[in-house]
Amino acid sequence: MTSTVPADLLAVAARWADPDGWPVPLRFEAPERWYARLDAGDAYEVWALSWLPGQGTGLHDHGGSSGAFLVVAGVLTEETVSGGRLRPHRLAAGAGRRFGARHVHQVTDHGDEPAVSVHVYRPALIRMTRYHLVAGRLRVAEVARAGVAW
Repeated sequence: MTSTVPADLLAVAARWADPDGWPVPLRFEAPERWYARLDAGDAYEVWALSWLPGQGTGLHDHGGSSGAFLVVAGVLTEETVSGGRLRPHRLAAGAGRRFGARHVHQVTDHGDEPAVSVHVYRPALIRMTRYHLVAGRLRVAEVARAGVAW
């Protein structure tokens, strides 16, 4: 697939929903989730992630990038902060989520089965800030940089 300027990043994720078309084979790894970049261009980048039960991201942003993700298999729970606490949103296979450049969330496989998702970012990720939720407020824990942390 080639990169073009997409109007809808969730639609881009849907075009990558079939692991048989990926340039790398799907894998599941413990103890950390597996991820691989599937496509990158001037307009966006596409990542595949696999999740074993219990694997998750922790609270993070996308360093000013907008994005979307689509659950390809299994069930994931996205948690966002609202009113000083985490609010869960369950996403089954076929469900997706668009988000803006200031979005903070964590994604976890709380189910009994592995899950697979496709994530698209515009512009490409250059950094991600990780957070802790302390007394209802987000506190910066770490700033991770592309090429170093992933």
